[in-house]
Amino acid sequence: YVLPDIAAPPVPRGNPGSNNSAGQRPVPGGVAKRASSRSPSEMISSMAVPVSSHAMEHIPALKEWAVICHALLAGEQVLDLRKGGLREDGRHFGVQTRRAWLYPTSEHQRSELLRPAYRHWIDLAPGSPVGSPITVHGWVDITDALTITEPEQLDALSSKVIWSADYAASRMHWKHRDPLWVLVCRAYRLLEPITIDWADGYGGCTSWVDLEGLATDPMSVGHEPALSDEAFTARRKGVLDALGVVPDVSA
Repeated sequence: YVLPDIAAPPVPRGNPGSNNSAGQRPVPGGVAKRASSRSPSEMISSMAVPVSSHAMEHIPALKEWAVICHALLAGEQVLDLRKGGLREDGRHFGVQTRRAWLYPTSEHQRSELLRPAYRHWIDLAPGSPVGSPITVHGWVDITDALTITEPEQLDALSSKVIWSADYAASRMHWKHRDPLWVLVCRAYRLLEPITIDWADGYGGCTSWVDLEGLATDPMSVGHEPALSDEAFTARRKGVLDALGVVPDVSA
């Protein structure tokens, strides 16, 4: 149930508003499209990224602001927007796994970077400061991994995240040659949060971290879904519809 590492697709060349490439029908500028049989290195950035499974001994953690982890686990949003940090493997973000623990960090999160209605959530989810024990409250299954490059694509998602529009745009502009990844996430809350000790390798600007002391598979630990099957299916469809992507019923 775990994906291999997927390299970030190259940014399209030529006219910014054109999504034409060999073997692909023209689609409106800025509309995401699910990839079919093309390899990751051939995909343009407005395509969905297919994912397949392979065995893995340990489930990594997705490092994200604590307030975003809280939003996922509360069912307030079902997606994450990623560009990758300065310490990414290969210098670019990639999807390493379909299932991931959520590592709530306080690094970089600030209330003014959230939509006004959610700024008080900073107090509800202070996160784990560098050097302090880390409390893990849940995990996610990544049902869809897509990449976008156009501002209008991001605008279509603005009501579906708790970040401010300006901050979400800054995530897109960071490493401007790389696409912005959209991860649709089914979140699960642990019935009893798990606290682990800090280790030096957990700090820094990176997306994937191997946290010691957690179960190999989160599914083996007591948990409950953040959203019902019906509610998540509807929310996922809303994200994919906004990007013009036909849902993969097998996800």
